[in-house]
Amino acid sequence: MISKKLKPESIAEYIKSAPREAQEKLREMVACIRATAPGAKEGLKWGMPSFSYNRILVTFAAFRHHIGFFPTTSAVKAFEKNLSKFKTGKGSIQFPLHKPLPLPLIRKITRFRVQECLRSDKKWKG
Repeated sequence: MISKKLKPESIAEYIKSAPREAQEKLREMVACIRATAPGAKEGLKWGMPSFSYNRILVTFAAFRHHIGFFPTTSAVKAFEKNLSKFKTGKGSIQFPLHKPLPLPLIRKITRFRVQECLRSDKKWKG
């Protein structure tokens, strides 16, 4: 979890304030999403790094033992079979810190979200 002492104002500041063991994975996550969604607006939503076009594509956050990835309920449902080895919630996925990030899967999910965003005018589709 990110320190509450200093509230980050950018993704770079968020990563810098994250636990050391999560920082490299967070940088990998950012690079993967940037490459998959070029031109997406970067920022912080609910205190977490986020990427959006007309609406939020994905958000993610560092936790004590995992990176939480929040691509919405529709994306988690669409990739349910691919996510069987990860802990998931209604619109969330947990990637353990002690294992490599599944970057090809993150790319596929992000591409899916880009297509959803391009087809809809809603701000957030859960």
